[in-house]
Amino acid sequence: MRTSRPIGPDSVVPARDLTPVAGAALPVPDPDRLVHLQFRRFAGCPVCNLHLRSIVVRHGEIEAAGVREVVVFHSPADELAEHVADLPFAVIADPDKRLYAEFGVSSARRALFDPHAWLPILRAVLRSTWAIVRRRERPPATVPHGGRFGLPADFLIAPDGRVLASRHGEHVYDQWSVDEILELAARAPRPAPGTR
Repeated sequence: MRTSRPIGPDSVVPARDLTPVAGAALPVPDPDRLVHLQFRRFAGCPVCNLHLRSIVVRHGEIEAAGVREVVVFHSPADELAEHVADLPFAVIADPDKRLYAEFGVSSARRALFDPHAWLPILRAVLRSTWAIVRRRERPPATVPHGGRFGLPADFLIAPDGRVLASRHGEHVYDQWSVDEILELAARAPRPAPGTR
C-alpha cells in the first residue's frame, strides 16, 4: 500500500475539500490555519479511541495554537458515524484507502506485534471494554473494514499546502502526542500580516 515516495516534510499537498462524517466539507490545506491530518485505523479501534481521547481532552489548546484537527479512518462513513459522534473535530471516512495511498500510509503485522505497542494495546482494550460494558462506546466490527494492521501517521500541513512535519508510525500507538503537536505548531512559520 505504501507509495514509492511517502509525503513528508517539504512535500506540497494539493488543495481539496474533504467531506467529514458529520458537518460541511472542509478545505485541506486550510487557508487560515495549520492542519494536523492524522490517519487512524478502523471504526471503534480501541487504540485509536485511547489516542483520540487525549486529543479531545486538550482540543481547546490545539485550536488555540492555530491547528485544525482532521482524522481519517479506513472505515465507511455509516460505520464511523456511531463511533465518532461526540468528537469535536472532523472525521473523514476513506474506506477505499485513497488518502492512505496518497500519503504513503500503510499496514503491517508489526502494527500489533511490536513490543512497544503491547502496553498501549492492553490499556486501550481494558478502557474500551469498560466503556462498552457501561454502554458508553460501541464495540468495533468483528472483521473491521480495511483490516486490523493499519499503522498511524501524522502530517502538519501549512496553509500554503506545504508539509511542515510528518510521522509514519512503526506500530499501532506510534503517533504524535498533544505536546508534540503543540510544539510543532509553535515552531511553524506564520505568514506576515496581509500576505494572504
